[in-house]
Amino acid sequence: MIAYRAMVDVPRELVQHLGRLLAAERRARGTRTGTRALTCFKQALLVLIWFRKGEDVALLGAGFGISRATAYRYLHEGITVLAGQAQDLHTALRRVAADGWSYVILDGKLFDCDRVAETTISVKGDTIDAWYSGKHRGRIQVIMATLRSLPNR
Repeated sequence: MIAYRAMVDVPRELVQHLGRLLAAERRARGTRTGTRALTCFKQALLVLIWFRKGEDVALLGAGFGISRATAYRYLHEGITVLAGQAQDLHTALRRVAADGWSYVILDGKLFDCDRVAETTISVKGDTIDAWYSGKHRGRIQVIMATLRSLPNR
């Protein structure tokens, strides 16, 4: 395997902000200092690279010197921390209604995901999908609300 350096167009301040959120999450969980494979900054960088470039998680993890399982765990933890910062849909809709918006567009998006297409052996010995979206093999469907010109409060 050949390792190489790469650049990503993500502001350092954003990586530091997510790193601080991850550090707060680790403190809340009671994670002991020095027990994680990556620092909060490097974990934040891993998460933001995945969002920005859509890198394969196993390869991205290898670039950081961690296993595929650890990369997925760190990615999931980072996404959870970011999601915790967002308003829920009901709060956002109440907010736009109070601001006098007449409509909000909800847009669906399909995300490629390598884990959805994995197969495994069932207890009966049959090959089955380890993860199944119900609609798209190898993809996850989600609904997101786009509130671009919403003023800060």
